[in-house]
Amino acid sequence: MNQNVNANRLFLGSCFALITTAFSFSIRAGILPQLAAEFELSAEQLGFINSMWFLGFPISMIIGGLVYHSVGPKIIMLIAFVMHTLGIVLTIYAGGYNGLLLSTLFIGIGNGCTEAACNPMIADSYAGSKMNKMLSRFHMWFPGGIVLGSLVSLAMTTLGTTWQAQIGIIMIPTLIYAFLFWGQTFPKAVVEGATSLSQNFKGMLNPLFIFILLAMALTAISEFGPQQWTAIILSKSGAEPLLILALVTGLMAVGRFFAGPVIGQFGQTGVLLGSAIFATIGIFMFSSVTGSMAYLAAIFFALGVCYFWPTMLGFIAEKVPLSGALGLSLVGGMGMFSTAIFQPIIGGWIDGHKSEMASQGLTGDALELAAGQATLQNMTIFPIILIVAFTILFFWMRGRKAKGLGVPGSEVLQQPQM
Repeated sequence: MNQNVNANRLFLGSCFALITTAFSFSIRAGILPQLAAEFELSAEQLGFINSMWFLGFPISMIIGGLVYHSVGPKIIMLIAFVMHTLGIVLTIYAGGYNGLLLSTLFIGIGNGCTEAACNPMIADSYAGSKMNKMLSRFHMWFPGGIVLGSLVSLAMTTLGTTWQAQIGIIMIPTLIYAFLFWGQTFPKAVVEGATSLSQNFKGMLNPLFIFILLAMALTAISEFGPQQWTAIILSKSGAEPLLILALVTGLMAVGRFFAGPVIGQFGQTGVLLGSAIFATIGIFMFSSVTGSMAYLAAIFFALGVCYFWPTMLGFIAEKVPLSGALGLSLVGGMGMFSTAIFQPIIGGWIDGHKSEMASQGLTGDALELAAGQATLQNMTIFPIILIVAFTILFFWMRGRKAKGLGVPGSEVLQQPQM
């Protein structure tokens, strides 16, 4: 560890920065109905607003990853703080659709900067097994923070608090991480000399990397699609949407804590295939059940999406090591970029189903429920495709192992956050 570096304080600051990211996800999901009502926004317009969060994230994450070794984590986190603050303030005073687009983009950029800076900073601050333990603890705070944010949003909505006040809550962890980082000595970036950018790009020509890169587009939307739209889609299902979100992310946090033994038992490809099956069951149940059964659907869904993100990245780190940190950033970026693209598409599905079912005579809560369930049925196509893809991957890797081309198993890297 670098001298004069207060690693524990930097770690705590990193956790609050990730909680800021999680709050911006869950609270924004909770206030979508209020935004739609106040600014008379269609579901498609809400989708474009959502997409700005997911678009800003990969842009800053990839750029931050490329410049980390030259500018260091201090500058990147300063940009994160500025972007978070601007995004929160501009959201509160947005005044309409265009303002919400811009402010949400700023928040997404701040979130991506947090990812780009904190992962390598924690790795540079600790050594050996403690580094892996601290990274694992850090990454738990995305689903953990979503649980907290969902419950805060639910409580404030129940009390009749304005959506502006709910967005203002995001400033609390933002100011805390700024205070914890203020005046601190940051660790010097450790350059891994084993690989260069040219070697990274050469590694990314591997068919396995390309396969996982494309699959990441579907695993990410399978996870974030239903979660981001819970307040809209499940509002008339008889279950509390924000409790559904809290249950899903809470189970994800626990599941990821025990990821090592699960991967050790079933292998990476086995876990990915099983995850696709559970995600399909969970989303299908969401599309067909009401009341308390929605909470059972949430359990299946959480078991499905829990291991997608870390296992995909662990697979690349282990099976395509030549792709390096850049490869991991691109795979993560693909997941966020895909989610950004699909947000307005999902919103369009909701609008289309509402229009179609209104023409059939449905109104009120019955119309909202039917349109939401039909949209969820559309979403099942993502994990269904993944079942086919990961079945192919399972036998592909089994064949490589039989030919002596496999790589000995290793602990799954607990990165990045989602």
